[in-house]
Amino acid sequence: MKLKIKTGDTVRVIAGESKGSEGKVLRVDREKNKAIVEGVNLVSKHTKPSAQNPQGGIVQKEAYIHISNLSLIDPKTKKTTRVGYEVRDGKKVRISKKSNEVI
Repeated sequence: MKLKIKTGDTVRVIAGESKGSEGKVLRVDREKNKAIVEGVNLVSKHTKPSAQNPQGGIVQKEAYIHISNLSLIDPKTKKTTRVGYEVRDGKKVRISKKSNEVI
């Protein structure tokens, strides 16, 4: 399956517990069709005391969220948009379906 969201894109969550949240994509897992978005889908992880974290305790971290629950935000219009592909100047580029601009 071709993923239309890449690392570094700004996305909005359109479904699920974090619906309406926005953030930057930190990592994409192509095999599972999931992504980690900055500040979205936070889970509590219990950590044991270690050399780096001598106190231990509960840490908030981002968990994976399915790609189908994310929508790309167009940099020009600041609204969610679908993504298409076109060949421009001999290169295949992603375009916004709303503004028809290169992303």
